[in-house]
Amino acid sequence: MNLNIEQGSKKRVVIVGGGFGGLELAKRLNRSGLQTVLVDKHNYHQFQPLIYQVASAGMEPSSISFPFRKIFQHHDNFYFRMAEVQDIFPDEQQIHTSIGDLKYDYLVLAAGATTNFYGNKNIEARAMPMKSLSEATAIRNLILGNIEKAITCTDRTEKQELLNVVIVGGGATGVELAGVLAELKKTILPYDYPDLDSSLMNIYLIQGNNRLLPGMAVESSKAAEQFLRSMGVNVILSKLVTDFNNHKAILEDGSKIATRNFIWVSGITGVHFGNMPDEKIGRGGRCLVDQFNKVQGYENVFAIGDIALMTADKNYPNGHPQLAQVAIQQGKLLAMNIKRLKTGKRLTPFRYKDLGSMATIGRKKAVAELAIGKTQGFIAWALWLVVHLRSILGIRNKVIVLLNWMWNYANYKQSLRLIFTTGRQKNIEASGKMKEGV
Repeated sequence: MNLNIEQGSKKRVVIVGGGFGGLELAKRLNRSGLQTVLVDKHNYHQFQPLIYQVASAGMEPSSISFPFRKIFQHHDNFYFRMAEVQDIFPDEQQIHTSIGDLKYDYLVLAAGATTNFYGNKNIEARAMPMKSLSEATAIRNLILGNIEKAITCTDRTEKQELLNVVIVGGGATGVELAGVLAELKKTILPYDYPDLDSSLMNIYLIQGNNRLLPGMAVESSKAAEQFLRSMGVNVILSKLVTDFNNHKAILEDGSKIATRNFIWVSGITGVHFGNMPDEKIGRGGRCLVDQFNKVQGYENVFAIGDIALMTADKNYPNGHPQLAQVAIQQGKLLAMNIKRLKTGKRLTPFRYKDLGSMATIGRKKAVAELAIGKTQGFIAWALWLVVHLRSILGIRNKVIVLLNWMWNYANYKQSLRLIFTTGRQKNIEASGKMKEGV
């Protein structure tokens, strides 16, 4: 089996990963005189900032995903292949994928990052990660399914395990997921499940750091914590989760929290490719790159986005934050630099322009840090809505998301709380983890 792409006389750019960086790069290489091949294990781009809304049954997966083939329908000399890249052979200028080998003139690694379990195999086997739409859907199925089981459960201990939700990781993803689940408990459970005591549902957000949102200012962290506590979330700071056994999250001080909804969003690590030398990999499993996003030691292999670790930017000596804006800006510049390489011109070094960061906690509750200043509450929430709506691909998706948000704001009566269990699953009772459908 092979990828079945004739190259002809044009130089070929192979992009591994269709996240924010890879997508931006591929779009800007249109009509460049280069052949562009995008390789991704999914056939769609997923808008990761809103994945938590899928996990909480607030949005359907199709609302925040868009098929690559639709995006690039009218692009010149573009090819997409759904495959998983397994090995890279820089000396042969070739990649090995799940469907065959492919030669390249320029290779761009933009595969992003995956969940980091910090070597804890037991937690990795039992926790629910949330880095993809399929994982978010699995979390939705798990939480809703456990609520249904709790209604008929007669054992008090088991009922509490079914209703407790433990989220490990106090970054933006953990904060946003905890907030939206707290709203679900308050505004949906009493009406959808009138025969269930919704007060039994407890939401725990555990952060190893001494504050939430460590990448933002202290006042934003404090505001997010206050918002969550006011919504009934049990925020636990400065404690690590060391294990998960017998439906119990075990903290480093020996304390335990009973749950069958154990969600791990504590950290990320760069996607690994076989045959990549260890000396090319830096902190967090990220590829070491120079100021032009070239992987160190290679002239025609690049890395952008979450998978890249650039220390040449004097404003970010420890590497850039793993945010969508970094990936988008690197994709834009790399497209220009690859065109310059083709014509023998000098390359332009990357300098990140920080456009700010934000996180939403719930209705009218958010924190935002922009160039014009910091804000919390309703204004930050409104800004968050506008920024994310603008960033979603496709007019249809923008309209659906906007209408969904407006409807939720008016009455919380969206009918998306459906449980779909597909494919083979591990027994939750035995393993504490639902396996993604295959």
